[in-house]
Amino acid sequence: MTIATQPGGGNSARPQPSGLADVIDTILDKGLVIDAYVRVSLVGIELITIDARVVIASVDTYLRFAEAVNRLDISQEKEGLPGLVGGLEESGAKHKTKGALDAATDKLRDFADAQGGDRAGRRSRREGD
Repeated sequence: MTIATQPGGGNSARPQPSGLADVIDTILDKGLVIDAYVRVSLVGIELITIDARVVIASVDTYLRFAEAVNRLDISQEKEGLPGLVGGLEESGAKHKTKGALDAATDKLRDFADAQGGDRAGRRSRREGD
């Protein structure tokens, strides 16, 4: 009489018990990422910004995630109201300065032309004497 045995035992239908180490290994391999970005604005004025990232993963898994969602550089700041107002003030000051310089240039040219005209008149008077 022959007895046939199956490799791995006869209870292959039961799942293998997994321990805490297996669960942690799976989480680190697959990764668990909770990523939240919240910005509260009122009429274009930014009131509060919350940028939170909770990661339970291996470094490789996290870097792949961050690269996929373009979150490697979290310090990408957009120009808020103070930046816009400062830009407008700077632009206005630049135009005022340019206008003042143009006006001063025109006055100097007028003055130089007037002085040149007076000198030419004096020369002709001297030559006529």
